Amino acid sequence: MAENLMAIPEVFHFDEFTLDVGERRLLRGTETVRLSPKACDVLIALVRQSGRLVTKDELLAQVWPESFVEEGILNVHVAALRKALGDDTRPPAYIETVVRSGYRFIAAVTCDLAHEKPLTPSAITRPVELYEQVGRGRSHLLSGSYFELPAAVDAFRSAIEIDPTYAPAHAGLARARCLQAVFRAVPHQEAFAEAKASALRALAMDSASADAQVALGTVLFLSEWDWTAAERSLCRALEINPDHTEALLQYGSLQDALGRLDDGLRCKQQALARDPRSPGVLVQIAISYWHQRKYDDTLVWARRALEVDPKHMLACQFINHVYWKVGDINRFAAWTVSQAIAWGFPEERVSVIKQVIADMQQVYATAGLSGVRRFMVDQITNPQLDFDVLLKMAFFRSVLYGGAGRLDEAFDCLDQAIAYRDPALVHLAVAPEWDSMRGDPRFAERLRSMALPSIAHDNIVPKTVAEVAGGGVLPHPPLSSISDARR
Repeated sequence: MAENLMAIPEVFHFDEFTLDVGERRLLRGTETVRLSPKACDVLIALVRQSGRLVTKDELLAQVWPESFVEEGILNVHVAALRKALGDDTRPPAYIETVVRSGYRFIAAVTCDLAHEKPLTPSAITRPVELYEQVGRGRSHLLSGSYFELPAAVDAFRSAIEIDPTYAPAHAGLARARCLQAVFRAVPHQEAFAEAKASALRALAMDSASADAQVALGTVLFLSEWDWTAAERSLCRALEINPDHTEALLQYGSLQDALGRLDDGLRCKQQALARDPRSPGVLVQIAISYWHQRKYDDTLVWARRALEVDPKHMLACQFINHVYWKVGDINRFAAWTVSQAIAWGFPEERVSVIKQVIADMQQVYATAGLSGVRRFMVDQITNPQLDFDVLLKMAFFRSVLYGGAGRLDEAFDCLDQAIAYRDPALVHLAVAPEWDSMRGDPRFAERLRSMALPSIAHDNIVPKTVAEVAGGGVLPHPPLSSISDARR
């Protein structure tokens, strides 16, 4: 739309404003009013048809003629336009909302078809500090580290304060908030709500931004569970920039979730070629091997991530997953305690973890793996572990109950997690921690309710040196302790 508009010598006047279509500039008197490119297109479409209802479908077709975008983007643009125009009165002075239909520009408008004094364009310059903040935020994000997420959020928020019209800053904030939700650093529903708003805002500013498309795809994948729309956004991002590391990683993760395990790994390997020393990339490859039941490879790649970042939480988590899955209880016990100490858990909590681990090893010595799985279910109600919020989470309890063979309770908890839209469930179709429940017909029903594929069990048999004993996976040491480690 922008190329067509710039060829038309139209200048519109309303109240104290002048809208020069050819120069794509809005003035209040002699002062330039900054608008994002798409907000400007929306304003032009409305002003050109002033006094007439312009439906949402018409606006989407005019402003995004070759792209599929969410209808919510219009709300973001119109809100930005009202703010720019100072249109905060009731009733409005400029843009009227026609409920469930569209918008109408209601101010009196005059038009010069051949403006004798074209406005002198001045290129929008952005401060160097803006790019520094966005680059810093992206670096923190790409690490994939729980501990770097607050710095990532702060960097993107600082960038937005410097220039609120810069799409990559809003896109970065959206992805950072998504990761905070996944890591449970904040309540996931709150984080996803802000992430969606930020992603739509980024797209509203620049629908041709790969960053913005990745942000929306991430929200649609992790929060909305809209696999088709998420794939569309991520593919669009890769059309814009085939080497976009975050797009490759997120698309790889989505393909894993949909059972395309080889394709998912290939996407992540492409990201590795771009960022071979990124611990976030390395651990994502480890996760792909985990989904493929290639546990030895999972260990190799998780350890590579730890060579770069010795405290990388996901890398530590998946090493522990493998130890548990293959029944190596002694290594699992030693690793759990060592990581609690390395992450700086309070001494009293380390003591509790050591005692629980010692008790678990005693149970293993007398009752084997089946006894250990029953022991872990008992920890759900252990008052000494009250600080561990994971033990209170439905998805985690489902895994523990499933591993102990208590399937009715496992499915009750899984249903709670689905109703809660827990982001831990996006890989339900492929993740090994759910293998103890896959043989039950109720599992396929839950997959259908989420529109996930039912993967044939024969296609996901373990591929490791050690034969897996079966059962659930014990996630990383208490995540609540990580966030409280320095208290």
